[in-house]
Amino acid sequence: MTRALITGIAGQDGTYLSRLLLAKGYDVFGISGPEFEEPSGKVACGGGTLQHLVADMTDMESLLSAVESTAPDEVYNFAAQSSVGHAWSDAIATTEVNAVGVLRLLEALRLHAPHARFFQASSAEMFGNTAQMPQRETTALHPRSPYAASKTYGFHIVGSYRDSYGMHASNGILFNHESPMRGLQFVTRKITDGAARIKLGISHELRLGNLEARRDWGFAGDYVEAMWLMLQQDRPDDYIIATGEARTVREFCDAAFGYLDLDYRDYVTVDAELFRPADVNILFGDPAKAHRVLGWEPRVKFDDLVAMMVDEDMRRLQSASE
Repeated sequence: MTRALITGIAGQDGTYLSRLLLAKGYDVFGISGPEFEEPSGKVACGGGTLQHLVADMTDMESLLSAVESTAPDEVYNFAAQSSVGHAWSDAIATTEVNAVGVLRLLEALRLHAPHARFFQASSAEMFGNTAQMPQRETTALHPRSPYAASKTYGFHIVGSYRDSYGMHASNGILFNHESPMRGLQFVTRKITDGAARIKLGISHELRLGNLEARRDWGFAGDYVEAMWLMLQQDRPDDYIIATGEARTVREFCDAAFGYLDLDYRDYVTVDAELFRPADVNILFGDPAKAHRVLGWEPRVKFDDLVAMMVDEDMRRLQSASE
C-alpha cells in the first residue's frame, strides 16, 4: 500500500488531497503544527488509513523523525505561511517556513527517504508583474513580496535537489485556488462571507482593497488531482496549475453578491488601508503542459465555484444563529 506524507494537512489543500488519497487506498500520514494537533492513533478512512503527526517546518529534528518513522513513498508539502498580506508584517517567519522549511524537508528526505516522490506547492505570486500573458513554466520569476520571494527560494531549491541528487521532486506552480474551506483572511472568502452576512442582515458593508487586481481562480478539489498526477509520472517536472482565465476582484464581488440577488456596488467600499505595499496587477496561467502531459484540466467553472462558497457561508452563518 502506498504511503503518503502530507505537511500542512489541516489546511484547504491538505484536506482535499488527503480525501483523494484515502479514497485511492493510501496510508496517509498528516503533519500539522502543535496548534493543529489532532488525536493520535491510526484510523481507517475512505479505503485507506490516516494518522496525524506533529512536526514543525522550522525544527529539523522533528522533520527527520517524521520522515524516518513514516518511510513515505510520496510527500506533498503544503506547510506554509500562505497569506501574501501577512507576509509583509512577518517576513522573517514567513521565510523560515516557506523557504528554509522546504530545504529542511528535502534534506530530511535525502537522508531518510531518497526514493520518495516529492511535490512542492509553489505559487503564481512568484511571477510578479511579468509582461508575459498568460504565464507559462518558462516565464521569468519577479517576486514582489516577502511571500513571493520565499516561495521563489522554495521553487529553486526543489529544482536544485532534483538536479543534484536525482530526486523525484516536482513543483506545482499553483494559481489561486479556492473552496468553501478557504481561510477568511483570503479575499475570495472575505467576499463570500461578507455577501452572506449582508444578505442575512448581520453586516451592512464590506471593505476591500484593490478591486481591479486580476487573478486566475480555480477549485482546490480539482487542483489536488493535478498534484497527485505529477507524482505518478516517470520523470519529475514543474507544471502550471491554472484555469487559463483571469477575472478581477470586482467580478468576484459581482458574482458573489449577484448570486444572492444583491448589487455589490451598494455594499462594497474600497479602503486604501487594505492595499498591499507592492501588489501584482494580473496573474493567469497557461495549463497547456499539465493538460498535455498529465491529462489534467479543471472541471469546476468560476460561477459554480463562487456559488459553492457562498452556499457554505450562508449555511455556516445560519447555523451559528440558530
